[in-house]
Amino acid sequence: MLMPKRVKRRRVQKGRIKGNAQRGTRIDFGDFGIKALEIGRITSRQIEAARISMTRHMKRQGKVWIRIFPDKPMTKKPAETRMGKGKGSPEFWVAVVRPGRILFEVGGGIAPDLASEAMRRAQQKLPIKTKQVTRPDYTA
Repeated sequence: MLMPKRVKRRRVQKGRIKGNAQRGTRIDFGDFGIKALEIGRITSRQIEAARISMTRHMKRQGKVWIRIFPDKPMTKKPAETRMGKGKGSPEFWVAVVRPGRILFEVGGGIAPDLASEAMRRAQQKLPIKTKQVTRPDYTA
């Protein structure tokens, strides 16, 4: 699963997610992509599940690029713990996603219908609404 090798701070504040994505909104590597339509946090497990479902359906054809990285630690307190006593320990990593962000790209000479079905399967693994997009200058 994806996670940073090392971080400056072990625990970070939750923060608020507002607005649209400023970068990562164009398809730069492949021909097809999955674009986020709403705000959310995607865990490293969800990213990995989406990647596996895509690559399994494509059967070693084409190439998949993951355009998001889970670099934010999320903490959790143990079950049945009283309030107070500080912040919990880091449990998992998330990628903060805003609308317009390209999450995955598919390319490498793959048929459009095969790429579309692979991306549809990956979209089912994600906790936010997404849509499939194609590179503007793509010709079949």
